Amino acid sequence: MATMKVGAAGIEYIQGAMKRPKKQNGHNHGNYLVATHRKAETTNPYCQRVYSFDADRYNRSTPVLQTEMANRQRFAAVSAAVAARAKDLSKITEDQIAFAAQKETGYKTMKSYLWSLEAAAYDAQH
Repeated sequence: MATMKVGAAGIEYIQGAMKRPKKQNGHNHGNYLVATHRKAETTNPYCQRVYSFDADRYNRSTPVLQTEMANRQRFAAVSAAVAARAKDLSKITEDQIAFAAQKETGYKTMKSYLWSLEAAAYDAQH
């Protein structure tokens, strides 16, 4: 849902989805109402925008392709493997040493390093 900042003079800004359509009996009632708040520096004094979209705005117009399904399955498998490896006490020390050794020339975060390891392992199996 939306987040709102309230100041002494009232609402300063609203950011996020203020309203979503309600789905009943297989179809949607209402529409989306989304507010954005620009944080970047600019000379334009208007930093708040509100958009309204139809209820079917986010419905897919094409069927899911086999490559998309394979990518989703790969992402789910690698994500689960990374989460498990990050908590595996038998591999933490070994992974930290290997990460520190390659940090200057390779991956900058431990998570990206673990993703590379698990993605390579998944690709080798499939």
